[in-house]
Amino acid sequence: MTTTSPSPTGVNRARIGVQRFGTFLSGMIMPNIAAFIAWGFITMLFISVGWLGMWHPVADLLGGFGNADTLGWHGAMTALAKGPDGTTTFLQYVGLVGPMVTYLLPLLIANTGGRMVYGERGGVVASIATMGVIVGTDIPMFLGAMIMGPLAGLVTKWMDRIWDGKIRPGFEMLVNNFSAGILGMLLAIVGFFGFGPIMLGISAVLGTVVAWLVSIHLLPIVSVIVEPAKVLFLNNAINHGVFTPLGIEQASHVGKSILFLIEANPGPGLGLLLAFTFFGIGEAKASAPGAIIIQFFGGIHEIYFPYALSKPMTILALMAGGATGVTTNMVLGGGLAFPAAPGSIIAVTAAALSPAAGGFGNLLIVYLSVVLAAVVTFLIAGVILRASRRRDLAAADTFGAAIAQTEANKGRSSAAMDALRASSASAVAAAPAEAPVATEHRIDRIVFACDAGMGSSAMGASVLRNKIKKAGLEGVDVTNKAIANLDGTEDLIITQQQLTDRAKARNGDAIHVSVDNFMNSPRYDEVVEMVRRQHGDGA
Repeated sequence: MTTTSPSPTGVNRARIGVQRFGTFLSGMIMPNIAAFIAWGFITMLFISVGWLGMWHPVADLLGGFGNADTLGWHGAMTALAKGPDGTTTFLQYVGLVGPMVTYLLPLLIANTGGRMVYGERGGVVASIATMGVIVGTDIPMFLGAMIMGPLAGLVTKWMDRIWDGKIRPGFEMLVNNFSAGILGMLLAIVGFFGFGPIMLGISAVLGTVVAWLVSIHLLPIVSVIVEPAKVLFLNNAINHGVFTPLGIEQASHVGKSILFLIEANPGPGLGLLLAFTFFGIGEAKASAPGAIIIQFFGGIHEIYFPYALSKPMTILALMAGGATGVTTNMVLGGGLAFPAAPGSIIAVTAAALSPAAGGFGNLLIVYLSVVLAAVVTFLIAGVILRASRRRDLAAADTFGAAIAQTEANKGRSSAAMDALRASSASAVAAAPAEAPVATEHRIDRIVFACDAGMGSSAMGASVLRNKIKKAGLEGVDVTNKAIANLDGTEDLIITQQQLTDRAKARNGDAIHVSVDNFMNSPRYDEVVEMVRRQHGDGA
């Protein structure tokens, strides 16, 4: 009923380890992206130079450009133009802008990290501990939250093991609440006096490195690492582990950051897909136009990874295009006011339009970086594809294998890859027959599980939910969540094949169904029929 993948060895094990680390980091950031975007929009609308900043006193209340020494419109403008150190800063102000980036966002990250390690209890202690780190510094403590949050959750887990099963009946709540409170207090004190200054030093060093790369015009070299990492699904560790925390800190001081565009720039992917549209062959050429819409407007960059893997030399084109985009923004001063997640041109436009980032002038620079990145990638990839066109026509089609390799690199399936595979006749012909699902276990709760608990699993859940609804079945809950959040209450868990073993470890009592294609797997019809039979028989 389930399919397991062979145990990874050597380089594959190392790659999977890095991927899991990246998944853990992104797991703290991604659920809270909406809060980052909210902060960005509040900044865009209500700071004194924002779109609605002229509506005083609304700007003072929401944008937060008023304090004991800086009151009124003119004072707010002066404070915006020059902070205490002579540079632009938002952190000195009351209102929503400063407190959100200083307290809310780091605490959300810390709470999420603590929950990932030790549930709600870990999240509470993580929030308390991270508050000490925040107060002990004078910058947004995103890196500190990403370290202290999981660490506090882990320490809480270790603490509870000490008296697990030793508490007298009736004293459980007393011990649990006081132990968590005392531990949170101690960790907050440690964070204030020790951990905070250390993280402040680390943040300063990282910021200095970025500033140094910019000053000597070497920041584009980062694309040499980022673009291949994206194809190998290592981008989360780089983007959400380093770029987003540093970018938010930079944006909170100067209104925008170039770091948000190093990985999220949709230009290189657009250029590659255009090259395959004009110069590709077979299934890659036929599917590239549709992939452009998904990548450029939907922001799902993974859609172009199989194209790069089918012709690895094109990764050089991606590197050149990415470096071109970074160079354009570095020279002309382009950047985003908040993270563009997903990396859609729509999200990029919204983040670039912020008055704090420079408004329409900044948007034109960002658009130019996207266009130039796409053009450079297109030209180089086009030369590569044209040079090998005759040989490719004579060789067997490698596109289906590239899709499989992409999913192997990522360690899981996705809706984007499933859409490509569904259009590939060779992949369909090669798909192995699945054994029918058979069980007497009543199914009332079906969960699609993947690494992040969103994206492809959400689409799969939507497909099955519609099938359940069309079958006229009631009382069946179909949801999606991250594997790490499986809690043992699931009746049936659907995962991509490489993740089934991990899902079994979280809930061994549930029925586990492995699929290759989250979008249109034949296993869904089998599940629907089984549920229909059970509910019809009153089992």
